[in-house]
Amino acid sequence: MEKITPETHDKYIKGLMDISRAITSDLYLEDILKLIVMVTAKVTGVEICSLWLIDETETPKKIRLKATQAIDPDYVKDRSLNMDEGVVGFVVTHKHPLIIKDVLKEPRFKEKEMAKKLGLVSMVGVPLQVQDEKVIGVLNCFTAKPYDFSETEVNLIKTVANQAAAAIINTELMVKTKVIQEELETRKLVERAKEVLMRRRKMDGNSAFRWIQKRSMDSRKSMRNVAEAILLSEEFE
Repeated sequence: MEKITPETHDKYIKGLMDISRAITSDLYLEDILKLIVMVTAKVTGVEICSLWLIDETETPKKIRLKATQAIDPDYVKDRSLNMDEGVVGFVVTHKHPLIIKDVLKEPRFKEKEMAKKLGLVSMVGVPLQVQDEKVIGVLNCFTAKPYDFSETEVNLIKTVANQAAAAIINTELMVKTKVIQEELETRKLVERAKEVLMRRRKMDGNSAFRWIQKRSMDSRKSMRNVAEAILLSEEFE
C-alpha cells in the first residue's frame, strides 16, 4: 500500500472513472465485480481486494464472497458468512469502515490460517452503500505488511465502494428490467397465439392457453417459442 500522493490520487480518479464506465456498460455483473476488485487493488496497491455481497435470496440472509483478484484456491473458493459473523458481518451491521492493524490478533477475523498462508497482515473493510444508505455488501483490502490506513485513504476506498455499489445496483436493475420486458413480450405473444388457436380450432381462451402450455412441455420449448411458431404459421396461411 502506498501513501496518498498527487500521483496516486490521480490513479484513484482514473480507477473511479473505470468503475463509472462499468455502470453504463452492458457487462455482466460478474465481470463488473471482477473489474471493481482489480481496479481497487491496482490503485491502492493492496495485496488482496475482495468483494462480498449480501445474498437476499437466502433465509436467513448470508454474505457471500463474490469477487477477488487473488488466485490462491484457498481464497477464491465459495465462502459465505452469517450477517453478524466475522469482520464482514461487523461492517455490514455497523455500516461503517473497520480498520485492523493485524488480522491475526483480531478476534472478529475468522480465517487466520488462510491469512498466515497468504501473508495478510493489515486490512480495512468498508460497506458498499447506495444513496439510501442501504448496505449491499463489503469491500475488503488487505496489505502484506503492517499498515496504518489514513483517513484520506479510507475515504477514497469508501468512494470506490460507493461507486461499486452504484454499478452493482444499476446492473441488477438492468437485468430485472430486461426480465420484466421479456415477460411482457412473452405474454403478448401468448395472447396473440391464443387468439389464433381460438379462431382456428374453435377453442375458448383457457383451452387455447392449456394447449400452448402442453405443447411447450411436450416439446421442451418455452411458451414463447411455441407462441412464435403458431404466429409464424399463421403468416404463411
